[in-house]
Formats: sequence, structure tokens, C-alpha cells
Amino acid sequence: MKKIPHLLVTLFICIPSVALAAGTIDGGTKQAVNWSAIGMFIGFVSLTLVITYWASKRTVSAADFYSAGGGISAGQNGLAIAGDYMSAASFLGISGLVYTSGYDGLIYSVGWLVGWPVVTFLIAEQLRNLGKFTFADVASFRLGQTRIRILAACGSLVTVAFYLIAQMVGAGKLIQLLFGLDYWIAVILVGGLMMVYVTFGGMKATTWVQIIKAVLLLFGATFMAGAVLYKFGFSPEALFAKATEVHPKKLAIMEPGSLISNPLSAISLGLALMFGTAGLPHILMRFFTVKDAQAARKSVFYATGFIGYFYILTFIIGFGAITLVSTDLAFLDAGILEKTKSGIAAIKGGSNMAAIHLADAVGGNLFLGFISAVAFATILAVVSGLALAGASSISHDIYAMVIKGGHANEQDEVRVSKIATLFLGVLAIILGIIFENQNVAFMVGLAFAIAASCNFPVLVMSIFWKNLTTRGALIGGLLGLISAVVGVILSPAVWEVTLGFAKGSAPIKLDNPALFSMTIAFVSIWLISVLDRSARAAKDRDGFDAQFVRSQTGIGAASATSH
Repeated sequence: MKKIPHLLVTLFICIPSVALAAGTIDGGTKQAVNWSAIGMFIGFVSLTLVITYWASKRTVSAADFYSAGGGISAGQNGLAIAGDYMSAASFLGISGLVYTSGYDGLIYSVGWLVGWPVVTFLIAEQLRNLGKFTFADVASFRLGQTRIRILAACGSLVTVAFYLIAQMVGAGKLIQLLFGLDYWIAVILVGGLMMVYVTFGGMKATTWVQIIKAVLLLFGATFMAGAVLYKFGFSPEALFAKATEVHPKKLAIMEPGSLISNPLSAISLGLALMFGTAGLPHILMRFFTVKDAQAARKSVFYATGFIGYFYILTFIIGFGAITLVSTDLAFLDAGILEKTKSGIAAIKGGSNMAAIHLADAVGGNLFLGFISAVAFATILAVVSGLALAGASSISHDIYAMVIKGGHANEQDEVRVSKIATLFLGVLAIILGIIFENQNVAFMVGLAFAIAASCNFPVLVMSIFWKNLTTRGALIGGLLGLISAVVGVILSPAVWEVTLGFAKGSAPIKLDNPALFSMTIAFVSIWLISVLDRSARAAKDRDGFDAQFVRSQTGIGAASATSH
């Protein structure tokens, strides 16, 4: 802990020199230094480092490090969960999809949003009553500890790795565009700050960074959407009429079908988005930061409200960008515009920068700086949560429960978690640099598909199905994990677009395999459990009644250690 002041000083010294190299958002070409963005950027990083220092002084036990001592309130946790979910992919990606495809961009926001009732009504309270630090605590409650924790750790780490790579690549590209930095410097900067937050501040620092970022993002998006509507006399009808007039697709942007036309693809994507939410390890960890099951349910209720409101704003922002960005030459690439004759296609930095350009259009340089800093904060907060979830799987599930058999020294466990965080940080930086020019959209889809095909089936069946056995959960979960990974690799998005094979040669025609990989997981878990007549299976079934009582009443659940 004594090293933190030195780290703070080093970062304060380094940040201005890095930021002074900044240009503005035009894909790397140097322009005038954007002092507003630099000022906001330094201000946010300074604030979060102070919070990390404060949190580090209050993080002494494993419970503090993994779950903030259970002392986070339902409202605070709701904002933190919303912050985890409102990632750069949500903010920039969905507004960018609406910018290019109109109405169909809403599919992603609706798909992600409808996953929350599943979490609220199916697993929130049971998760808090049965678990302590990770969702593997719940899945292995009455099953064989070693095998289920190894499976859960594999599912968590693969999910976290692909989600983390996508965020790091997105972060590098965004910071490169915003500040004109070299890509590798941007990735190292994000990875370095992430390691500082998690290593020294644990869940407390990560949670408060999420809360601050969520408030700033909701405020910024509200201002932006309000400014767009103001320009149209607060008439959504006038906004949509203007958008259909200037967009090349005209009225088609108000109709479904231009983004996903295959019904099977739509169903498969919808399943991944809906049930993947309930299997994301960094989201599930947040239910252990509140004092009891009631607070866990309330926090999901608050989070759903924040997230729903945010997605409505991204829809307005996307249509606002169509009317105000695609028609303004200041935000368009002259060369692309000359070739395509389309303002939509010619946007500088690609469609993901639609919200950033709109900030400039409605609020000038100062608001552009604010949104730039918020976008950076968004990425930092999400990668910190992901790194903490991955490190917890290694230290708590593998080291403490498997290697040490549940008898690990608490200080040693936290130390292993910090070492794992450093390892994950370095790995994320390396992979982020390697995957610089890859299409990262499939990685996010893979993360959701894996979570929906491995973590979710094992978790939900361990809570609700008496006949689940260790053998069934292990083999079924592994089959779900493997089929999800193989399904994505053999899909058109990876086989043709990323790996470069001929168009139409992909062995599997679906871009997202969740429809089949989830089915494989659930059916194999059921079949193998039903056929399992081993002594371990009998013990697994006998343990269900005690688990059910605890999951419903909370008697014996882990208590908060600080408030």
C-alpha cells in the first residue's frame, strides 16, 4: 500500500506528457490540441486514483477485496451494476448501430435489457443467499467442490478473456482517436490504470469508479439527447421525419429487417443476449457486495431502471447523429464522401464515433471533452470489473478452494488475487495489441454465448433442479463451453470475415451459436444427471433440500463485514 503515493505521482507526471500529444477525433491525424478533453481526462483519472487510495486503506480482508465487505447499499450497487453494463460497446456501439441501421439498432438494446428480469426473478436472491465471493460458490454448494469450481473458473476466465480483449481493443482505438496517441500507448495506459485500481482498491475502488462513471454517463447522455430534441422543438416525430429524409435508406430505417434478416440468427442472438447476462461473472459478483438478498433484488431493480433509461437515450442519440452529424461536412471524411456520396458511410472514425461527434455538434468543444473523458471512464471501469472477476476465479476458486482445499490463509488468498490481476492486466495488454486489427464484435458475442451456454445452465440448474449431479454439471457445462467456442469460430463472422475464408464457406451459418450450444448444455446436463447412479450423485441429490431452504430464507448466508 505504501507504494500508492509513488504510483500516483508517476501517473500525474506521465499523463500530461501523454495527453499533450493529443489530437482530435479523426482517426489518428494530428490536429489542434483539445485542451477541454485533456483537462477532463486528467480530472477524472485524478479523482479515481484518489478513490483507489482511499479504498486501499479500507481493504484489509478477503471479504473487503472481493465484495467490499458487503457494505454497498442497494442504490449504490444498482448504479454500479448499471455502470458495468453500460460499457463502451453499449454507449458507442448501439448509438452507432442506430446511426447506420436505424430501428434495428434497438434489437441489441432490447435484447440486453430483457435479460434483467431473468436475473431479478430467477437468481438474484438465491445467489446472495448461497454465495460468498463468486458464482462458483453457488454452483458447487451441494456438488463436488473441486470439479465444479474448475469448470466455473474455466467458464469465467474464457468469458472474461474475450470480453476483456474486446474492451481493450475498443479502448485502444477510442483513445487513439480521441487523443491521437499511438495505439499501443493507449492500450498500455488503460491496462496500467486497470491494474492499479484492482490491485490496490479491490471491489471498493472498482465499485466507486463504476458509480461515478455511471452518473457521469447518464448525465452526459441525458444532456445530449435533450439537446437533440431541443433542436427539433422536443418533437420526436420531427426528429424521425428529418432522419428518414437525410438517411440513404430513407423510410427503411424505421422498419425491422435491415440488420438481421434470418429468423434463426435473430432467435440465437436474442438467447445469447438475454441469458448471457445471467452468466457474466463480473455482473454476478456484484450480488455479494450488498448485505442481504432483499438488497440484491432491489439493486437489480434499480439497475434495470437505469439501463432501460440509458438505452432509450442511445436511440435518440443515434437518430440525432443521423440528422446532425451525417449532414455536417466537419464530421465527414471528404475522400470517402466523394466515393460513396453518403454522409452515413463517410463519418470520421467509423460509425462507433457517432455519439462522440454528436457531442461536438450539440455542445461544442467543452462537451466533446466531457463525453471523451466519460467514454474513457467507461472503458476503465468495465475492464477493472472484468479483471477483478477473473482474478477472483483464480485466487478464490482455484487457489483457495481447490489447491488449498478451503483452508487458505486470507492474506495469501488476497495476495494471489493481486498477482492474478497483474497477470491478467499484462495478458490483456498483449492480446489487445495483437488483436488490434481484428473485428472484435464477435468476441463480445462469444463472451455472451459462452456465459449463456456454460455458466448460466450450470448455475440455474444447480439452484432449481434437485436431480442435478456433479457429473452432469461438469460434462454438460464443458459441452456447452466447447460448442459455444467452436460454433463462433466456424460462424460466418469469424470464418469468413476474420479468418478470411471465401464468402459462403463457413461450416455453420449462424453468427451466434447460443441457440444450439445452450440446447446442448441443458440437454446433456439433464441426460447425464438422470443416468448418473453413482454414490456422489446420491449425495448431490440429498443435499438439495438444505440448499433450497437456505436459498429461500437466507439462514446461514454470508453476512456483511462492514457498513
